[in-house]
Amino acid sequence: MVTHVRPEERGDERGALLSFLAEQRGGIRRALLGLTEEQAASRPSVSELSLAGLLKHVAEVEQGWVARAKGEPPAVKRDESNWHECFVLVDGETVESQLAYWDQVAADTEAFVRSVPSLDDTFPLPDEPWFPAEAVSMRWLVLHLIRETARHAGHADIIRESLDRKTAFELVALAGN
Repeated sequence: MVTHVRPEERGDERGALLSFLAEQRGGIRRALLGLTEEQAASRPSVSELSLAGLLKHVAEVEQGWVARAKGEPPAVKRDESNWHECFVLVDGETVESQLAYWDQVAADTEAFVRSVPSLDDTFPLPDEPWFPAEAVSMRWLVLHLIRETARHAGHADIIRESLDRKTAFELVALAGN
């Protein structure tokens, strides 16, 4: 799992951006190391967030944004009636199955970002009141995914430390073994 980005090893701007995204994904993945399904689903604070729920959420969000950039609908349609299901595992979903799904989403993201003619190419933002009615670039897409994933990687660090006192540094060491 990526812990520190060395963009020059990826050779170009796309590679650098994708490396930073992979680094943030690694933080969430590490937060789940060694946990049981019950621990991953637990909510050790007043927040409704769990590590399993964060995992599902970031995978769905990444897939949804890349689908929008491709001009396709997201794989999972969320609205006010089922938005909460984005943050909990349901219907036989497991941490393992969500990690495997996220691996596929990550591969699809990389392939798409590498395939677009230019990072300056644009796509429209969703028609939602919290987004301006404008188009954004593919560069914006990857930066947004980095921001979203990093935000939740921070949440994951706090949740994991609340569960068993393991810090991000300990988890990096554990992942290395």
